[in-house]
Amino acid sequence: MSQPRLSPDGHSVLIQIADSTADGAKTHIWLIDVQQDTSRQLTWSPTTDKRGEHSAEWMPDGSAVLFLAHRGDHTQLFSLPMNGGEAHTFEVKIVPPVDESKEPGALPPAKQADSADAAAKPEPVECDVEQFFVAPDGHSIAILVRDPETPGEKKAHDAKADAEWVDHNPHGSRLYLLDPATGKITPTAIPPDVEHAAWTQQSDRLLAISEGMNNAGDVAPAATAWVVPVADPSHPQQLKSIPATVGIASWSQDASQIYFLAQSQTDAPPGYEDLYQYTLSDASIHNLSAGFTGSIGHESPVATGDGVLLPAENGTHTTYLRFNADHRESLQFPTAVVSSLATNAKQSAWVWMGSSGGTLPALYYAEKPGHEAKALGTPNLLSSTWTQVEPQVVTWKSDNFTIEGLLYLPPQSAQHKVPLIVDVHGGPTGAFQDNWNAFSEFLLGQGWAVLRPNPRGSTGYGASFAAANKNDLGGGDYRDIMAGVDAVVAGYPIDPGKLALMGYSYGGEMAGFVEGQTDRFKAIISGAPVIDQESEYGTEDGSWYDRWFYNGYPWEHAVDAWKQSPLANASHAKTPFMLLQGDSDKTDPLGQSEEMYRALRQMAVPVDLIVYPREDHGPLATGIFGAPSPEPWHGFDGRQRIVAFIKKAFGE
Repeated sequence: MSQPRLSPDGHSVLIQIADSTADGAKTHIWLIDVQQDTSRQLTWSPTTDKRGEHSAEWMPDGSAVLFLAHRGDHTQLFSLPMNGGEAHTFEVKIVPPVDESKEPGALPPAKQADSADAAAKPEPVECDVEQFFVAPDGHSIAILVRDPETPGEKKAHDAKADAEWVDHNPHGSRLYLLDPATGKITPTAIPPDVEHAAWTQQSDRLLAISEGMNNAGDVAPAATAWVVPVADPSHPQQLKSIPATVGIASWSQDASQIYFLAQSQTDAPPGYEDLYQYTLSDASIHNLSAGFTGSIGHESPVATGDGVLLPAENGTHTTYLRFNADHRESLQFPTAVVSSLATNAKQSAWVWMGSSGGTLPALYYAEKPGHEAKALGTPNLLSSTWTQVEPQVVTWKSDNFTIEGLLYLPPQSAQHKVPLIVDVHGGPTGAFQDNWNAFSEFLLGQGWAVLRPNPRGSTGYGASFAAANKNDLGGGDYRDIMAGVDAVVAGYPIDPGKLALMGYSYGGEMAGFVEGQTDRFKAIISGAPVIDQESEYGTEDGSWYDRWFYNGYPWEHAVDAWKQSPLANASHAKTPFMLLQGDSDKTDPLGQSEEMYRALRQMAVPVDLIVYPREDHGPLATGIFGAPSPEPWHGFDGRQRIVAFIKKAFGE
């Protein structure tokens, strides 16, 4: 379940629910009746639709529900009337804004032959709607639309004249205003790629965030913030004092201020953000989260009459904080982890997703956030009853740090010592939270204990802790994890002769570090790792993040980059090692796993490399860790291989 949306009258909630992997993992929109505590499915998909319906929002008068769905050749915006009847689509067609005459190398003879067509007025074509944002008065809908292919480009592609000029793609995501009454579409003058938009409560202005085109952020942060007057969308105003790291943003209720997330003022990894307040009258900026000892989340700030609400990690828990210029207040919720807080225009009630370790996610409702809440009736997320295990929060000392982790013990631990699986999170700027996790339950079902540590570099413990792994990947963070293993083995019924370690992304990278630094584990599993910082930097998407860890470009800091590469210690490897990798991974490309596979194979270390076709970085992890995935067999295959690999190493 995800994306709860409260109705204008506060009596109903929209929720997006994904089918199981076995049923195709399509998402659909459900309606929850708050008073009757019942649920029913609102939308269904044709067999040709591989994704389903998503991103549902209410029209402000409650008369219809809007959502996105891929029907035919494009993703379009649909409106489902709540008084009965079928959903209809808004016909989003635009004239391609790309001037194909300025593109080199695309069928010059054909262009000359079609000169009569070229002189004709270009016709609007259907295109893909990527996101939409409904104005509070319902008179306009801001839509983000991907530039469609021009007729000349289509001819070139059909003729296979399709050379790609890297970082020169003229197509971007642009912001338009759609009149839902007439269907009229008005362009705005915001430069692409537009990633986010937010309306004032008065519906007279729109805030838009553009990230720049063609991987501009890989050179340096390149985001810009704009205010678009609805009366004159061709003349937006750039807010030049808002930093280029700006991400998601929203307005204060009186539209005199803007709340936005941007890079922390304290030195921290890229993407570690603070909450800022921008005042339009004097262009001043105030850091509302300065000195916060947790980490703020990445949701849109929610303005209220007495401040702004934003999720915040504090150790293994996530709550919401109310920030204003004078103080911050932590709100109380019935679960350890809270997300997706939403309300309606009147803020007459609130809904959110809540979960705790050992307790399935639920949809909650309350009159005010932090007040008494009730769980609403939603469809069962599991097809059968699982034995749920609540984790223990364990702590240990490592160097000068106190490290936390979550320890899951299977029922068998009450009778005898059990094997331990150490699971390392991704990031490294991430953290394990005390919420329900299908993959941990799956490992517990094998009779194994699970330790999920939050070593230095994790979020939830302040900016300084998140930055404590700078120029030290595979150093202090490795010691933190190993100290946690020592603490758990000493204090709990763990069999020290049956230890295994695994992780994905940064967790897979840590698996590589562990492989070259210790032989305490019987098996190590690495999903989509970084293995060589320099080759990773030259082939990944988004290298801006990585350079922070070794203080600059790897060719200027080669010693530091190599020191923080698992490949550097491959000659010391001994433990059986398995790599799980998507062949379409753009975050940690296939070549990284291939480097480790080749090194270990040539060092005569038992190593397996499993490559999954079509899989990118996040989707493969989604499937392996048990969430719904459109690939029906990859996640299942990965889990079976993990279990078989570990059991063989344990001699089971």
